Amino acid sequence: MAENWTAREAIAAVVDRGSFTELPDDGGGPSARTGDSDGPIGWPGYGALLARAGERTGEGESVVCGTGSVGGTEAVVVSFEFGFLGGSLAERTGDRLEAAYTVARERRRPLVSLIATGGSRMQEGMRALVQLQRVARQSALLRSAGVPQLAVLRDPTTGGGWATLGAGADVILALPGAQVGFAGSRVRPPGADPAAYTAEGQWAAGQIDAVVRRDEVAGSLAGWLRHLTAAPWDGPPEPPGPPAPYANRPATPTGWEAVTRARSPERPRAGAYLAAYFDEVREISGDRCGGTDPGVRCGFGLRQGRVIAYAAQCGTATLPADFRTAARLVRLADRLGIPVLTLVDTPGAANDAAAERAGAGAAIADLFGAMATARVPLTTLLIGEGGSGGALALAAPGNLWAARDSYFSVIAPEAAAAILKRTPDRVPETAGQLRLRPEDLVELGIARGVVG
Repeated sequence: MAENWTAREAIAAVVDRGSFTELPDDGGGPSARTGDSDGPIGWPGYGALLARAGERTGEGESVVCGTGSVGGTEAVVVSFEFGFLGGSLAERTGDRLEAAYTVARERRRPLVSLIATGGSRMQEGMRALVQLQRVARQSALLRSAGVPQLAVLRDPTTGGGWATLGAGADVILALPGAQVGFAGSRVRPPGADPAAYTAEGQWAAGQIDAVVRRDEVAGSLAGWLRHLTAAPWDGPPEPPGPPAPYANRPATPTGWEAVTRARSPERPRAGAYLAAYFDEVREISGDRCGGTDPGVRCGFGLRQGRVIAYAAQCGTATLPADFRTAARLVRLADRLGIPVLTLVDTPGAANDAAAERAGAGAAIADLFGAMATARVPLTTLLIGEGGSGGALALAAPGNLWAARDSYFSVIAPEAAAAILKRTPDRVPETAGQLRLRPEDLVELGIARGVVG
């Protein structure tokens, strides 16, 4: 089991000194609701359990809620006390959580959850379990209001606490070695791989954004809050400007030369563009469906004090997990009112059997849908290869720019030649006929201009 904090130790670790103010509590509880010291379902000895939990922890319930600043950003903070009946969710927990979500929504402050829970409190039966619906509704209301939610998974984070506050957050961080999963350790199938129920296992499966050391949690949260709540654009958000070129290059004389330039290992890649464009970045990880891959970098960057979301292909064949992560990024940015920059650079979508089994078509369709329905401005710079639909899915409709070292094509020239039953020596000719140069894209009305 990973080293853990109490609820108030976790708060003290992340909230700026002296800034935390606990939300008022009505003092109610299971006995106050029902007049029965053994709770809403009459569990024998429940009242005594509550009394002992309170004496042992100094808390009146399994969660502490309040407001405070994290790295200078005002937030609503929710922290679970695992020592109070395993941090379990009960009716009174639901009362406190609903109050915290309401304050976050009304004051438009991000919600930070510091979670350590074993799930719903069995001593309150179904009255405890339905609190998950209550929390889920409040989370959905906060999401609809465009207020970000961040979670830190302590040890353990299981059951309904993981399936609502944890997995439902926009950005999810976890402590090393923390137990994370819907099934707690005592209710898993015999022989289940224990690694799948750890923070590291969930990160590898694309379910959380980062595993963060205990001494780095405060800084990581502060950085994320800066990026997600940075000063808004004046008035409606404007489209991000495309990144500047690395060198002024002459026009591309032939289609095949455009392909050769785009495939050159010497040209700048996504990492170089992002480093030059942003002052600081924070990256999300994973598609929340079991997949993660470094082929597309997604996150939020600060540029001259303003925040821009980005999704950048890194020159490899794009996997279904990459498309789903990019779609997740676009939808999150859209909810928060943050404009999006995309960098296109891929020979195409991965097309092997594994990609098909992982749902390549559905993942591409999902990203097309996210880009098509985004209300925030989108800007795309084509920085290398633009391989068919796998590249187009990440392209902003009507706001595509092209670097000199790039091409965009309905199909790779080699594949086009093969389909047309042409010999390999005719591939360069085919490239020219496809009209894939940056200059061709402008003439065809596909790109707005050539950068550099």
